[in-house]
Amino acid sequence: MEIMKDEGGQGAAEYILLFGGVIVIAIAALLIYRAYFSGNANVNASSDISTVRSSVK
Repeated sequence: MEIMKDEGGQGAAEYILLFGGVIVIAIAALLIYRAYFSGNANVNASSDISTVRSSVK
């Protein structure tokens, strides 16, 4: 049963799945917030930052 003792590729496969999940989440976040940062919507990141900075003492 030499096949059962060889678990060297399992860690690499888990890292690939982990990085794949992170990449999918990052792409989803970029798609969701694309309108917010592009300036085409009624929201503006710079005015929001100014509002937050002025409200924090």
